[in-house]
Amino acid sequence: MPAGYFGALLQRSSNNDGGAVACEAYRETLQEVVVRAVKIFLVIMALIFLGEGFKPIIPTYIIHIPSEALYWVNSVSAVLDNATLTAAIISPALAELQIRSSGLALLIAGGMLIPGNIPNIIAAGKLRITSKEWAKIGLSMGFVAMVVYFVILFIPPSLDSDFPFFWWRTSTGRVV
Repeated sequence: MPAGYFGALLQRSSNNDGGAVACEAYRETLQEVVVRAVKIFLVIMALIFLGEGFKPIIPTYIIHIPSEALYWVNSVSAVLDNATLTAAIISPALAELQIRSSGLALLIAGGMLIPGNIPNIIAAGKLRITSKEWAKIGLSMGFVAMVVYFVILFIPPSLDSDFPFFWWRTSTGRVV
């Protein structure tokens, strides 16, 4: 919610023509749709193969990385595509907290820079947003979000009784 309000304030301050946005008509041919569908299929197939290729590495290295470290390691998805990292890192062999922290870090960091997520690339191209403009807002908001969610995920469970607003933790200290 705070990010949505922040985005609305930025849009209001940068849009001086009363909120009107030009919209260009665009029609796709059947051939363009089919080519895009085939490309998406190939990308998904490649991600599956990548995930299978990393299976031997997960039990040897990644499973031994603490959840806290894995959270910050996955912040590289700001630069790399987070779908690729997800295919490479997320595995049933990981503990639940490792999967949650990895997924959350991939989700947040994937929005920090344009290359972090395919929708970022499309949105930046369509809206003509430069990498510098995106980074100025994305890195600052993303870093703040990373710190806030790190605190939420890894606050010691012993603080639950002292701070009643930690409603997402169970009595055993596990995140719900």
